[in-house]
Amino acid sequence: MSTALYDLTIPVFLRGLRNLDAVLRKGEDFAEAQGVDPQTLIEARLAPDMYPLPGQIQRASDTAKFAAVRLGGIENVSFPDDEQTFDDLHARIAKTVDFLKAAPREAIDGREGAEVILKTGGGERRFTGIDYALGFALPNFFFHVTTAYGILRHKGVPLGKLDYLGRE
Repeated sequence: MSTALYDLTIPVFLRGLRNLDAVLRKGEDFAEAQGVDPQTLIEARLAPDMYPLPGQIQRASDTAKFAAVRLGGIENVSFPDDEQTFDDLHARIAKTVDFLKAAPREAIDGREGAEVILKTGGGERRFTGIDYALGFALPNFFFHVTTAYGILRHKGVPLGKLDYLGRE
């Protein structure tokens, strides 16, 4: 029995984004309860050469969105990277969720062997659809989700494994 490429990607991204949104809400609640300026959480990063919290959300959003675009040949919608508040970050996640929910299953399923070309500053990387999904898109998405979680946890937000994994 095979698993459809859509099922390996879109629902996984949707769940990760819902969990990420809940983690951000816990960060907001923490800031309010502790009298912490929310901007200190927004500007936080794990290391000087890493993106701060908004950059992690933006990269997770872009990775999920581009997976649907690259795998399904879906037209991209550009999201400017201008989020500066928790409300902005929640809106970014919501736009990404809406985009993914509109991705047609039939555009993605059956594309396991299709060529996916990823263009970067260092050149091109070529994948099959399944290798791109499992070897690049999903790991990259979860890298940024995990880093966002780590930023907030490092700043004292009381997060645990179930916040990351979700409670569904």
